[in-house]
Amino acid sequence: MLDDLDWRLLDELQADARASFNELARRCGVSAPTVAQRVRRLEEAGVITGYRATVDPSAVGLGIQALVSMRCYGPRCVTLRPERVAGWPEVLQVVRLTGDICSIVHVATTSVEQLTRVLERLWEYGETS
Repeated sequence: MLDDLDWRLLDELQADARASFNELARRCGVSAPTVAQRVRRLEEAGVITGYRATVDPSAVGLGIQALVSMRCYGPRCVTLRPERVAGWPEVLQVVRLTGDICSIVHVATTSVEQLTRVLERLWEYGETS
């Protein structure tokens, strides 16, 4: 069970995963050793699963972004095995939905032409819109 300090640390780390234990301690009003112990415990419990950099796609040349709606049925449906497309370099995220539209695929490309090629590849798994 998480207590108020655990939740506060999670909020702070989600806002700034690079914050030092000293800085987190200052923000939360506790000692740095307390923060270190809590963060280590949250990591060991699997609550914190990792730390990562968030990259701005347009800053690395991927200026075209699209949210592609997928409507698909049967064994080729992208929601049955999202890893089929999640590994593509253009795919940022695959989100499963309910209803007629089964998923949204968030893509980032360098050009409209590249986006068109990604859409054509997605057609193998269902109807895009």
